[in-house]
Amino acid sequence: MTQSNSPSGMQIAHTEPHPMLRCLEMMVGTWRIDGREAGTEGEIHGQVVFEWMEGGFFLLQHVDLVRVGETVKGIEYIGYDEVSKTLKSHYFGTTGDLLEYVWEPIDYTLTIWVGEIGSPACYRSKFSNNFNTNVGRWEWPGGGYDITMTRVA
Repeated sequence: MTQSNSPSGMQIAHTEPHPMLRCLEMMVGTWRIDGREAGTEGEIHGQVVFEWMEGGFFLLQHVDLVRVGETVKGIEYIGYDEVSKTLKSHYFGTTGDLLEYVWEPIDYTLTIWVGEIGSPACYRSKFSNNFNTNVGRWEWPGGGYDITMTRVA
C-alpha cells in the first residue's frame, strides 16, 4: 500500500479493494422487494439495484420503494472500514435520512446491523441456494417487518 498526503493533511491510501468486499458480489443486480408490516395498510413494494462503483471499493444500493403508502428513495454506499474491520455503509434518503449500517454476509445468511454489530435493530435474512431470493426480517425494539427480495436482473 502506498500513501500520500492530501492538501487537507488526510492520508489517502492507494490499494486494491479489500477482499472482504467480494462477499457482496451476490447482491449485484436488480431486486424486486415485497414485504409487509403489521396491519392491513402495511404493504411494502418496489425495487433496489446494487452495482459496483468504478474502482470496486464501494457497492452502491439504489432504493426505490413504497412502504406503507410512503415513497422511500435513497442511495447507500457500502465499503470496507479499516478501523472497525467490517463492511460499513451509509444510507442517504430523499427525506433527509442519514443512517449507518454494518453488513455481515456469511455463507447464505445476511445480517445488516443498524449502527453497530449487536444492535437491537437489524435485518436478518437467508439466501436461496442460487442467491436469487433473500427472505428476511427487519427488527427493532417494538417493531419490524418481513421482506422478500427476488432478483429480476
